[in-house]
Amino acid sequence: QVQLVESGGGLVQPGGTLRLSCAASGSISRIIVMGWYRQAPGKERELVATISSSGATTYADSVKGRSTISRDNAKNTVDLQMNGLKVEDTAVYYCNARFYYNRPGFWGQGTQVTVSS
Repeated sequence: QVQLVESGGGLVQPGGTLRLSCAASGSISRIIVMGWYRQAPGKERELVATISSSGATTYADSVKGRSTISRDNAKNTVDLQMNGLKVEDTAVYYCNARFYYNRPGFWGQGTQVTVSS
């Protein structure tokens, strides 16, 4: 089992910056990939970015070039730095950790990000 706790959400103006952090505990050594997903009202949950245990990253096209995912293995945290925020980035952001790529893994409770003027 893995427990995930997100932090860093909030209200930010369009064009602003936000940094989300996810702290993991439990069976951390079994985690092969961690990531951030988001779900906007009335929409399905979608991938934002992932980072593997080797440091390989993937990004959704919608955030590519203005977001950076990073991992601190010593602190067992995964951060998501988002720049140039847009209104359409408004969503609940969830941290995810997986033991296997083809299984859903574990989820945090989510943190709200609202981009509005």
